[in-house]
Amino acid sequence: MTNGYFQLVHKEDGTYIKFIPTKIDEQSFSIGELMDYLNFRDIAFDIKELNRAMLDCKEETEYKLNAQVTKAFRGSYSFRMSEDKMQVVLRFYASSVGGPQMTVEEVISDLRNRNIRYGINSDKIIEAIQNQIYCIDIVVAKGKEPRHGEDARIEYMFQTDRKAKPDVREDGSVDFLSLNTICHVKEGDLLARLIEADLGEDGMNVLGEVLKPRTVKRDHLKFGKNIQLSEDRTEIYSMVNGHVTLTGDKVFVSNVLEVENVDLSTGNIDYNGGICVRGNVFSGLSVKATGDIEIRGVVEGALIESGGNISIARGMNGMGKGKLVAKGNVISKFLENAEVHAGAFISTESILHCKVHAGSEIEVTGKKGFITGGNVMASNKITVKTLGSPMGASTVVEVGINPVLKREQMDLQKILQEANKVLASIEPVIAATIQKKRQGIEVPQEQMEHIQKLIETRTQKKDEIAEASIRLEELDNILVEGQNPCVVVTGEVFPGTKICIMDVSKVIKDSMKYCRFIRSQGDVKMTAI
Repeated sequence: MTNGYFQLVHKEDGTYIKFIPTKIDEQSFSIGELMDYLNFRDIAFDIKELNRAMLDCKEETEYKLNAQVTKAFRGSYSFRMSEDKMQVVLRFYASSVGGPQMTVEEVISDLRNRNIRYGINSDKIIEAIQNQIYCIDIVVAKGKEPRHGEDARIEYMFQTDRKAKPDVREDGSVDFLSLNTICHVKEGDLLARLIEADLGEDGMNVLGEVLKPRTVKRDHLKFGKNIQLSEDRTEIYSMVNGHVTLTGDKVFVSNVLEVENVDLSTGNIDYNGGICVRGNVFSGLSVKATGDIEIRGVVEGALIESGGNISIARGMNGMGKGKLVAKGNVISKFLENAEVHAGAFISTESILHCKVHAGSEIEVTGKKGFITGGNVMASNKITVKTLGSPMGASTVVEVGINPVLKREQMDLQKILQEANKVLASIEPVIAATIQKKRQGIEVPQEQMEHIQKLIETRTQKKDEIAEASIRLEELDNILVEGQNPCVVVTGEVFPGTKICIMDVSKVIKDSMKYCRFIRSQGDVKMTAI
């Protein structure tokens, strides 16, 4: 043995304490521990003399505690369980010289009486008693930590970032022909792979109480037409040549319709997929697509409506009746006399007398980079080089929370509330019927058919809750991003321009340059960029 310990010795002239010194640098027990041991057994001692004797002990020696003649004490131990109930530590103490030793069975029985049910290491106890290991902490029981699992996740094999922006040339102009917004796929291409949730494993503390791992999120692949699901439901493949997009968490593959121009020879176009117009779109016509719309020429007073992104390489003159509507982004050389709505961001070199609304940001950059006339609104940020006009054209820019997304958030919360209410009403009915079946009570066929419909309703409502919860989380992140809206002017803002930030507004009275407008203390404030 290398550790030091102490042992009581009973003689005819009194009670002694024998010190067995340690063979290592530091003593394995303290004067406090020794005092507690003696006080518990009502053995009198002089603390100063005891402390001196203990410190002076360099070899095995005996020190007389008192003149009382006492009986021998059997071996013992102290018990300590960690606060998290994951570990039990024992410290064994030697019996009096000639006194009875503790047995392994006695220690294990005592642990059982203390409700220690899991992780007892009997080998440690045997080793401590057989080798007389005293005054050292010995871990005799350990719990098992739960193994936490991982959320399910989906790996996409294509570019999912729908915020691709046009390249900016060295001279500051924007190359609207290099948009790279379409992700092409071939038949048989792997599109996405589901990595299923790892549920983890239960743990257990030394009292035998089960410790559950954290709850993980499950998921499944969501997709539209022209996509094949593997037999194990973990992979999806393209069934056609075309392009792939990710809308929300749903994968779409569609063919791309290409036309030279949209004019009287083609009529209106309404296509389930993406559209590429190599030329122009003329006034009075409409182009609608569930996917991206790419127009390499100009757009006149037409309606362009896309379930993805809209890109117009040479710009749009709406003639007061043209309209662009995109669930994703709008990228155009210029926008003039048109109405534009984008679910995400808008990027252009100029906006002239337009009504514009973007779900996230608006960037008006390039050589011109001006917003003149009309009403321009973005949820998060507007960046522009020149704002307003020295001629006093009425120009209003607004930034703040997207009202469309806010309304969608409220609708989803209502769906969750109603679905949970339905579940609360049908769960007891289903549970009661199942209980009857288990008890052998016959349930009429008509009632069983009704229960089957309730089970189908329960599944449907749970799916609704899962989908609504995922979308609500996405909306929460979007709305949080919009909590610090601003207008950034990299050039000059002219007098007469009205700037609205959430619920406050400001009309610019004097020309300003290189500034940022934010909402501060209930007012619109100007700061330097």
